[in-house]
Amino acid sequence: MKLRPASETELDLVSLGECMIRLSPPGHGRIEFATTFEVHVGGGEYNVAYALSRLGLRTGWIGGLVDNPLGAVVRAHARGAGVDTSACLTLPYDGIGRKARMGLNFTEVGAGPRASITLYDRGYSATSLMKAGDVDWDDLFGRRGVRWFHTGGIFTCLSESTRAVTAEALEAARRHGVVVSYDLNFRSKLWDSATAIATTRPLVSYVDCLIGNEEDFQKVLGYEVEGVGATLDALPVESYKAMVRRVVADFPNLGLVGTTLREVTSATRNSWSAILYDRATDAFYKGPDFEQMEVEDRVGGGDGFASGFIYGFLTGSSPQEAVTLGTAHGALLQTTRGDTSQATLAELRAVASGAGARIVR
Repeated sequence: MKLRPASETELDLVSLGECMIRLSPPGHGRIEFATTFEVHVGGGEYNVAYALSRLGLRTGWIGGLVDNPLGAVVRAHARGAGVDTSACLTLPYDGIGRKARMGLNFTEVGAGPRASITLYDRGYSATSLMKAGDVDWDDLFGRRGVRWFHTGGIFTCLSESTRAVTAEALEAARRHGVVVSYDLNFRSKLWDSATAIATTRPLVSYVDCLIGNEEDFQKVLGYEVEGVGATLDALPVESYKAMVRRVVADFPNLGLVGTTLREVTSATRNSWSAILYDRATDAFYKGPDFEQMEVEDRVGGGDGFASGFIYGFLTGSSPQEAVTLGTAHGALLQTTRGDTSQATLAELRAVASGAGARIVR
């Protein structure tokens, strides 16, 4: 991969995807019995731009907003971290959300044997209504200049029109020499595996960096990992590496493949790591092992990994340094509530270097 010099670009990274309002019962409460909800902001692709802005890079996010207070919540959250939203599509509010609305999700954070649950309320959202031609990609990637473009399966699966937007954006990024990362991010509530495979495989030819977990590669690209059961509770790393080699053999344009490794003991205790394949060295690099990690909120962990290792490559790190940063950032993100990172660069570097969790004072 060849990154454009920062001096020739306005933004280090732009992401394309939906950002929603998340409503969660306090603590580990149930949606059914909640009398109050915590309000968070997040979405797979948005989370990457937000985290990288907090880490000091110049980022932008593109998605759909509605001109009402809920749209203002998302815009303010992005601007609070310095994320550029100037290319977002903003639609008028008709008073009841029949024509366009902000997507919602209700998420209860599991505990022990009870898994976390997300309930979507995102039909007819402003982002799902985006269509080809809504964004001037040549102006963004050409005149303004972007080094890295990130999108993924959550945006692509929202509607037929967002699939056209994804294809349009990826083709434009390739034409302007922008490095492209794509997070497979399978969501069974939004589309089925057969549709995901048929849609995604043609898109991968425009991608430089592919990201996903074991389920994503199975359900979105059709690659099985030998030795992995239906519960996905144990991950044989060598089998996973063999699967990645099949993927990069089929798609010679791929320069990087990043994969998270999560073994779930309970909703609040996971073992966490990741591996990164780099075609330039034809080698795998493994992140640190966070064995039996205590999890406050697992939602967004994969986005934390993606943003961490993208930060590494954008700032000149080696593949080993990048996967270490990604794994550490994904772990840190799961220590706080909400989808978006609350970690600082100093905290990230400390955890990546192996610092312990003793009190800092």
